[in-house]
Amino acid sequence: MLLTKETLLGKSLEELTEWVQQQGQPAYRGKQLHQWLYQKGARSLEEISVFPKIWREQLIDYPVGRSTINYRTIAPDATRKYLLSLQDGLIIEAVGIPTAKRLTVCVSSQVGCPMACNFCATGKGGYDRNLKAYEIVDQVLTVQEDFQRRVSHVVFMGMGEPLLNLDEVVAAVKILNQDVGIGQRSLTISTVGLPQKIIQLANYHLQVTFAVSLHASNQTLREKLIPSAVHYPLEQLLEDCRNYVEITRRRVTFEYILLGGLNDLPHHAIELANHLRGFQSHVNLIPYNPIDEADYQRPNQQQIQTFMDVLQQHKVAASIRYSRGLEANAACGQLRFSHS
Repeated sequence: MLLTKETLLGKSLEELTEWVQQQGQPAYRGKQLHQWLYQKGARSLEEISVFPKIWREQLIDYPVGRSTINYRTIAPDATRKYLLSLQDGLIIEAVGIPTAKRLTVCVSSQVGCPMACNFCATGKGGYDRNLKAYEIVDQVLTVQEDFQRRVSHVVFMGMGEPLLNLDEVVAAVKILNQDVGIGQRSLTISTVGLPQKIIQLANYHLQVTFAVSLHASNQTLREKLIPSAVHYPLEQLLEDCRNYVEITRRRVTFEYILLGGLNDLPHHAIELANHLRGFQSHVNLIPYNPIDEADYQRPNQQQIQTFMDVLQQHKVAASIRYSRGLEANAACGQLRFSHS
């Protein structure tokens, strides 16, 4: 494959039209190419049967930009985890999460993750590089093809910290919206929080859901769980989130992983509620998903319910989110380079 050439996936209709004309083809071929890439999921130009055979043969090695499925596992709840091989041989993970009414894809934004959160398998596996926008979009097309079903929602909650790759993530959001046809409000960008980056994201004025992985009710506890939090005081993070709401007019979702005996006690819930009072927000409580590399415990059902009850008593909107794909190591915090 000719890796020196720019891939076609990731280009807009206008860019594809310009490209086909540079190849000596009529402009309408750009629309055909766009449809085959984004709606039919073509993996090579050879597949595009509406193109002249001679031209297809000339372009047989031209890189479209699709990954290959290295490995796939299916959990009892029908969640599918994919190990995808990129053009340079690196591996990333994507997860397809089906329900009766929707198909959600959890996409990676980096190869690995440099944030090194203590409870997360991805963070313990190191970091290689940022993904390009087309490599993010490819994950959605791959899952869509494998399920033979249209993807309705995308969450940037796979490998990596999306705000460390903000330009490519925003580009991917626009491609998924304008080219693949998924509404921005059906897209979620999740972050552990980085100084300056939340305001940068806000200034793009996207209509996406914005989720912040809080996981602690005070700065000391947060630094224990998320090493990068030492550079980003909780009060400053929350202030940036308030500014995000002000700029975008959209609420913030806070993700809070409940770790048994560590951050799930009633006084933690009260502390969290005090931080979020008067805030346009929603809290997703996520019972911890075990990984081999950490010794945290999943709280029992009563502890989980008590925590949510305390938040609701303090007028904080909250819900419990039970992760899908637990048995296939495809749930929140479990993504890693493995076949198990």
